[in-house]
Amino acid sequence: MRLCRFLILFALAAPAWAGVVDDVHAAVDEHSFTAAKMYLNAYKNKNGVTGEYVDAYSWMARASLTALDYDQAMTYARETDAMAQDLLKQRPLDAEPHLPLGLGAALEVESRTLAARGQHAQAVALLQASLRKYEGTTVVARLQKNLNVLALVGQPAPGLKADEFLGSKPVTLAQLKGSPVLLFFWAHWCGDCKAEAPIITQLRTEFAPQGLQVLGPTQLYGFTAQSEHAAPSEELSYIDAVRQHFYAGLLDMPVPISKYNFDTYGASTTPTLVLLDRAGKVAMYHPGALPYDELKAEIEKVVAR
Repeated sequence: MRLCRFLILFALAAPAWAGVVDDVHAAVDEHSFTAAKMYLNAYKNKNGVTGEYVDAYSWMARASLTALDYDQAMTYARETDAMAQDLLKQRPLDAEPHLPLGLGAALEVESRTLAARGQHAQAVALLQASLRKYEGTTVVARLQKNLNVLALVGQPAPGLKADEFLGSKPVTLAQLKGSPVLLFFWAHWCGDCKAEAPIITQLRTEFAPQGLQVLGPTQLYGFTAQSEHAAPSEELSYIDAVRQHFYAGLLDMPVPISKYNFDTYGASTTPTLVLLDRAGKVAMYHPGALPYDELKAEIEKVVAR
């Protein structure tokens, strides 16, 4: 039934071409790799291999990894990477948004597959080499995220840049040694971040007697809800308005504003939650939101030490 449904949708949507990424993503979400391949083949026959095609193809790798089919995930990831390398002979990586998304996904799947197979050192080496190769591009934060998942826990927390900030003036992480610290990386457009804010507000109140400190790094993205191309001053004002409206319980939380912080901590997923122990070492690194009970349990471990 699912295959029939996708074949009908394919026949109706094929002339448009523009939504091949969404089409393939939807197909693999429905576990229909046959339909996904049909979308890919039709697009490729019409347009050849483009950044959009590489982005769409990467969903085959992502879905295979989710299904724990590691052999297929690795095959799709390496094929995606190979197509990206061919395109990079003709154009910069960030000439449009699709190619870096596809390449970043391929490297993410390859590293996670290696780690799942017990090849931890090889996964770390792949990500470190990729970070050097793609330094200065938009894939850095995603690569750093995956490296941090594998290797950041137990390490000293990287320092934050805080030349620009909202809320209370940030102090350095070195100055906060002796206190447990929660870093809450958020974005003004992020719905999951807004949903996480009341949880963090409550936990900060509960663990304040144990010295818990909360910092909320964010960055400029170049747009607002009202403007696709916002000037930095305009976006900063918008971030402050979002903060006032959706983060009322955290208005005194220091908010360092820097892309450097997001790249260093690999916060390509928002929110990203990073918990530091009293010695200033990373005790938890979690891309994505956490429910109250899970985050509370992690904080309890840190404050008890």
